[in-house]
Parts: sequence; structure tokens; C-alpha cells
Amino acid sequence: MTFVVLLVAIVFAICFAALKWRRTSGAIYAAAFALFLAVGCGPVPAWLLTNLQSAYVTNPVMQWGKRNAIVVLGAGTEKVPGADLIEPPILSYSRIVESAALYRDCRSTAANCKVVVSGGDPLHHGASEASVYRGALLRLGVESADVLVEPDSMNTWQNAQFTSALLERYQANEVLLVSSGIHLRRSVLYFSHFGVDAIPIRADYLRAVFSPLPLSYNFAIADFALHEYLGIARYAVYNALGWNAPVKHPRLRG
Repeated sequence: MTFVVLLVAIVFAICFAALKWRRTSGAIYAAAFALFLAVGCGPVPAWLLTNLQSAYVTNPVMQWGKRNAIVVLGAGTEKVPGADLIEPPILSYSRIVESAALYRDCRSTAANCKVVVSGGDPLHHGASEASVYRGALLRLGVESADVLVEPDSMNTWQNAQFTSALLERYQANEVLLVSSGIHLRRSVLYFSHFGVDAIPIRADYLRAVFSPLPLSYNFAIADFALHEYLGIARYAVYNALGWNAPVKHPRLRG
């Protein structure tokens, strides 16, 4: 995404240069170079990440209710080349491990505990994120009967929409929403829209790397962050236009 912005800026600069608007062209070139350095050397992605993740630095100490749902959001799947294997991708393991740890903590009490795995197969690998992650959770000691799957959602909005119906049937007193720190702000917003008053749990925390030379890693992190901001902005626009489903009021926890 950031490279597209830079490319568009360079194209405009070339066009203005062809029109003999040298000052305008030079200014655009200078702005594009400054943006290239600001992103690649770390300041821009660091600022973007701080605004997304700062509220989730520390996870809360849980006070479990009678019926608890630990919702795990998917991060895609990985199809292993040359083998008939579909596995969780590298960015999903922190979510899976955090959910299993929360489940063990919940089961150490007398509470009823379920892990809800949400995610379909948007990459068309042949298996839903929910089913693939379920296998990983079982290998980490989560009881089969305590894993509920939502295998149809194709994005975060549908994660919230489809999981909210499942949670309503389960009648959870406490709902925990487990995802990457960068993803939680948008996820909490979407789940709240569908009446789920969830406790956000950060499974991982991304940071930019400050460097005297531009790093491709920083461009990737900036793109991840911009994807989240665009999702939040799209939600606001759709709400203003009346395109979103009606807002549901959260059911009180207890």
C-alpha cells in the first residue's frame, strides 16, 4: 500500500515534469523521498502502531464468570507446498497459544469454559481457519467438547457477525476476544456493533524498527497498520450511509 502511494507520487512528478512544472515536480519528488525515509526508517509505522496498540499493552487479570467464551480470530491458513497439509500461519500461533493458556486458567476454576474459533477459508485452501486452528488447540490440551467453531466468516466483520449468534446461543457471561494487538481496536469495534461486550486480549505486539537505512520490514508493518485504519474508516463511512447492519445493544455480563 505504501509503495503504491510512492509510485503514484512519482508518476505525478513525472507528469508535472513533462508539463515543465519543475517546481511542482521537484516538490512531489522531495515529498515522496521524505515519505520513503519516514516509513522505511521507522517513524511512521511506529506512530501508526502506537495509536492502534497502546490500549492493549497489558492484558487484564481475569475474573472468570460461570460461562466463559474465549474467541480466537483467525489470521489465515498456510498450504504447505508439495504436501497435503494445511497449517496455521506464523502470525496465528500467538493467538492459538494465548487462547490455550487462557483456557487452562479458566478450567483451573469451577467455571464453564469454551474456546470459540472463528474463520472460514478466504484463501480457498480447502479447510477453514476454524477447523485448522481447532486441531492446534486440541494438540495443546484443549478438550474437544470445549472447542466451538464458526467456519463461515471471510473477514473480521463476519467474524463478529457470525460469532455473535453463536455466543448468544451459548449465553456466555464473559467473552474474551483474542487477537494480535494491531487487530484488536478494529475487532472490538466490530464485535461491539453486534452486541458483544468483549474483553480484548492481546496475543502479540508489533513494533517498528528504527534504522538509518530503510527496511522492507517497516513498509510491511506500515501496510498492516494502514489496513486496520482503513477498516475502521470504512466502518464509520458505512454507518453514516446506513449500509451496516443495525447496531445491537450489548447483553450485560454477569
